[in-house]
Amino acid sequence: GLFGVPELSCPEGFQEAQDKALQESEQLVQKACSTPPGPETVIIFDQLSDSLCRVADLADFVKVAHPDFAFREAAEEACRNIGTMVEKLNTDVELCQSLRRLLADETIMSSLDPETRRVAELFMFDFEISGIHLDEEKRKKAVDLNVRILDLCNEFLIGTHIPNKIDKHVLPEHIRYNFTAEGNYLQIAGLHADCPDDLVREAAYKIFLHSNAQQLARLEELLASRNSLAQLVGYDTFAHRALQGTMAKNPETVRQFLEKLSEQLSKRTQKDFEMMKKMKMKLNPHNSMLMPWDHPYYSGVLRAERYNIDPGLYCPFFSLGACMEGLNSLFSQLLGISLYAEQTKRGEIWSEDVRKLAVVHETEGLLGYIYCDFFQRPDKPHQDCHFTVRGGRLKENGEYQLPVVVLMLSLPNSARGAPTLLSPGMMENLFHEMGHAMHSMLGRTRYQHVTGTRCATDFAEVPSILMEYFANDYRVVNQFARHYKTGQPLPKNMVSRLCESKKVCAAADMQLQVFYAVLDQIYHGKHPLKKSTTEILKETQEKVYGLPYVPNTAWQLRFSHLVGYGAKYYSYLMSRAVASMLWKQCFAQNPFDRAMGERYRREMLAHGGGKEPMLMVQGMLQKSPSVEDFVDALVSDLDHDFETFIMDS
Repeated sequence: GLFGVPELSCPEGFQEAQDKALQESEQLVQKACSTPPGPETVIIFDQLSDSLCRVADLADFVKVAHPDFAFREAAEEACRNIGTMVEKLNTDVELCQSLRRLLADETIMSSLDPETRRVAELFMFDFEISGIHLDEEKRKKAVDLNVRILDLCNEFLIGTHIPNKIDKHVLPEHIRYNFTAEGNYLQIAGLHADCPDDLVREAAYKIFLHSNAQQLARLEELLASRNSLAQLVGYDTFAHRALQGTMAKNPETVRQFLEKLSEQLSKRTQKDFEMMKKMKMKLNPHNSMLMPWDHPYYSGVLRAERYNIDPGLYCPFFSLGACMEGLNSLFSQLLGISLYAEQTKRGEIWSEDVRKLAVVHETEGLLGYIYCDFFQRPDKPHQDCHFTVRGGRLKENGEYQLPVVVLMLSLPNSARGAPTLLSPGMMENLFHEMGHAMHSMLGRTRYQHVTGTRCATDFAEVPSILMEYFANDYRVVNQFARHYKTGQPLPKNMVSRLCESKKVCAAADMQLQVFYAVLDQIYHGKHPLKKSTTEILKETQEKVYGLPYVPNTAWQLRFSHLVGYGAKYYSYLMSRAVASMLWKQCFAQNPFDRAMGERYRREMLAHGGGKEPMLMVQGMLQKSPSVEDFVDALVSDLDHDFETFIMDS
């Protein structure tokens, strides 16, 4: 069966696994309600969470990645049913009372260890955001709003990807071939950001981002519903609710962080825009005004012109085997961990090119399993991501339930006889996703509710972004980057050029991220919104980003992150700031420092979401960073390395 779960040898098995989980959860609910308050209460709640998550997490992965439609459909159905059960439990008054009795008993609470206390509070938080403390009528309203929000999220998400059609005669003949034809219509399915023809990018931008009344209505209802739900359960705004328990803690801190960052970036961003403008004039003298569809293209042109970083020059040094060896060697020096390929049993994997790795510590033994689903195949989503399939926890018999994760990438299938070669971007993504996997493997939490990456959103990307710093360090790269034919190492100046090239127009790129994050905060801030979402977009774009708004476009209707990262889009920038500080302070001097690796594991990775994120950062940096520290860390990363600059001049 899939992942060694015997029921899942066929799609029908999902029904069986789900029924088993639902049955088990009913028994645990009864047990929780009849157990006197104590540490046992938290353990039962976590078992309840585990029995549902073991099916839901696995199904979450299968529904997007399994090549067989019947499996995907069965998994989708299981997700829905378990989701309904979770909603029901979150509004079960009797179940909540059993936890409330524990939280109200100060004597017992003070005797619990910090992790158990935090997990009890997190479970209570789940109840409260479902409106458990309200009277029956309002509680029903909260449940209805939750269901409506879920539907709106799915509809909005689908809408963000739907291509726009246009009568082909509207576009000049010489650019039509760039788009898919459908009878008399052309389909515009994206921004064509890399196309050298300015007109193609302009047409794609204006058509793909053209406002759509239906999608606009969905977004407006989604934002209003989120706000109503947040206010119903006692928060000022949805952002206040979403930021509870994060590093930032509240919208005020996020606003300060984004404002200060924007201030620090503004001169550099202007400089970047000037460079892009000059490049545009050089290539296209008739039209030198810099527009939003120019930014990604001309920053790429500048990068390529200033540093010759054609991926074709790098790929031969980054065979997949070499990169995996590099990761293995880094983890072994830093953390005493090795990755071993394991034989899989029949039916355990969903595609024959999936590889199973056992993660083994030199003294502690087996820590968990990583399934590597690395290659493109039809119907597989084109995204790199990390899925938790089973969370780690301490079982009743004293054994540890080993974590199981999947890393999904979209690497090209190699030609016969040749190894799979990665571009520098793919290599960095592999390191990034492995950072998530290590967080999952090394978390040794007692409870699966806070296992590995189940932590605050603005902390979750820290371990993965930190790995990007390792992937860009010559001392690390030099350990594994070898030409697959000649065995020659990758020259140092090529690595330096690659790192420096990433700083070209990096301020403007970061400013764009700040703009998205500010927009997300306003949308999830005080309601009713002062203006329409499109007017807010126009105003914010001109004020925060600096490139002109294009009439009749509505970029926010393609902003799919509003679904999964509502009020938390800033997280990526804040995680990057923390990762940057960690790298400079702890690993830049020696990226293989074992004592530092152990400290990193002990202070950060081991806790998953079981400790307040800021306390973990404090434990690692030996100080509590301020908003200014975060901003300085991000901005100092934009400075060019003097040595490389001289070499290249």
